[in-house]
Amino acid sequence: MSRVSLFSSPLLLGFDDLERLLDRAVKTGGDGYPPYNIEKRNELGLRIVLAVAGFSKDELEVTVEDNQLAIRGKQNETGERAYLHRGIAARQFARAFVLADGLQVKGASLENGLLSIDLERPAPGRMIRRIEIEGV
Repeated sequence: MSRVSLFSSPLLLGFDDLERLLDRAVKTGGDGYPPYNIEKRNELGLRIVLAVAGFSKDELEVTVEDNQLAIRGKQNETGERAYLHRGIAARQFARAFVLADGLQVKGASLENGLLSIDLERPAPGRMIRRIEIEGV
C-alpha cells in the first residue's frame, strides 16, 4: 500500500527533507524520561534543560547528527551498594530533538542534576540575488 503525502504535491518541490524530519520527530516521542524544559533565552536562542539527577558528566553523551540532537545517559552500576529500598531510577535513557536548519548547539553544562544545552540560530541576513535570463 502506497503512502499519500502532503509533500507529494508538484507545488512543493524540494521538501522531501522536511517530510523526513517530520517523520523522525513523530518517532522520537519516547516515554517521557527524563523530564525536560525548553526555554526561550532571547530572540535567537533556546535552552533545553533535562533533569538527570544521579548522572555524572561522564555518564552523559550529547551528539548532533543530521539535524538531530541526541542525549544519552547510562549509569555505571558498580554493585557495591546493598539497597533496602530503591526508589531512585538508575536506568539508561535516550532523548532526541529534531533541530531546524541553521540551529546550532553552542554548548552544554551540568549543574545540580540539570543538563542544560544551549542552542542558537544565527541572525538571518537578507539575500537578494538577481537571476540572469539566458537566450537570444
